[in-house]
Amino acid sequence: MSLWQPGQLLFVGFAGHVVPPDLAERIREGRIGGVILFARNIRDPEQVRGLVRDLHDLAPAGAPLTVAIDQEGGRVQRLRDPWTVWPPMRALGERPGVVDTERFARALALELLDMGIDLDFAPVVDVDSNPANPVIGDRSFAREPGLVGAHGAAFVRAMQAMGVAACAKHFPGHGDTDLDSHLALPKLDLDLARLRTRELPPFRACVEAEVATMMTAHVLFPRLDPKRPATLSPDVMALLRDELGYDGLVFSDDLEMKAVADHFSVEQRSIGALEAGVDALLVCSQTDLREEVLSKLERAPDKLLEGPLRRLVAFKQAFGSTPRIVPMTEIGPPFASHQALAEELAQPIPVVES
Repeated sequence: MSLWQPGQLLFVGFAGHVVPPDLAERIREGRIGGVILFARNIRDPEQVRGLVRDLHDLAPAGAPLTVAIDQEGGRVQRLRDPWTVWPPMRALGERPGVVDTERFARALALELLDMGIDLDFAPVVDVDSNPANPVIGDRSFAREPGLVGAHGAAFVRAMQAMGVAACAKHFPGHGDTDLDSHLALPKLDLDLARLRTRELPPFRACVEAEVATMMTAHVLFPRLDPKRPATLSPDVMALLRDELGYDGLVFSDDLEMKAVADHFSVEQRSIGALEAGVDALLVCSQTDLREEVLSKLERAPDKLLEGPLRRLVAFKQAFGSTPRIVPMTEIGPPFASHQALAEELAQPIPVVES
């Protein structure tokens, strides 16, 4: 089996605490590149370690599987008690400097390493510029682009130094929307000048930090592309590939989300995303959609697959292809030192009056 199979560009989710037989078969065939875990897959540490070990063991030697998770802190963390329950990223952005963000990212990475997880779909580097935003809010480090970029880059460097891949999301920015793209297609009527001064700087900082992956936003930017959201838009993705010079692995957000599922066919969501400049496609629960997207990928022209597969191979060679060692003194959970850190980070910074 080889990493050059088209299905390696497909990352999927599933229901339950064990690997479904149909998915197990696809992984054995080397036709799935990765799996994303959700709360529905998690019972306790022993079960998660066993599940992740089973997932990795199913994959052919020449096509190792990536196991991913959304573990941001705050509202979005799939591993909870007895794992450390972390504060949201806003708690980090409100602290002076980035040392605490680095401490947080290292501790978070250690808990993922302990479970055998390769990729964290974090950090969120959207700028929290709209108080009415229903989906970002305190998932963002800050309301100021420079702060978001500084903390995002620090998070990336610290996590990846531990051997866990990070993901800057949601390109080119989901922070100013007033709709949740899980439920509808948000639209941001922003011009390039605004994007370059507010939305893009944190992503540029993460590019400079050599972030392993990025994830797109299912958001329409009509001044750049009046018909297609960022995930499907060559004009929007050109900002990432050409202007920011990013040649790392780019994920779509979940192709089941209503922002794209209600408006675009499976062909448009899969092949259209690759044509736009996306590399890896996320299908987080639906087996029938997984099979449809896999079929589309396996019939796609070689020329369209070459770039995405090259980036996927480079990513897997850098993350997940060699065993990571967790110090025996740090095996958990519970991680007592991490719980103390989480409590410390959750405390508000005292206001010093002048």
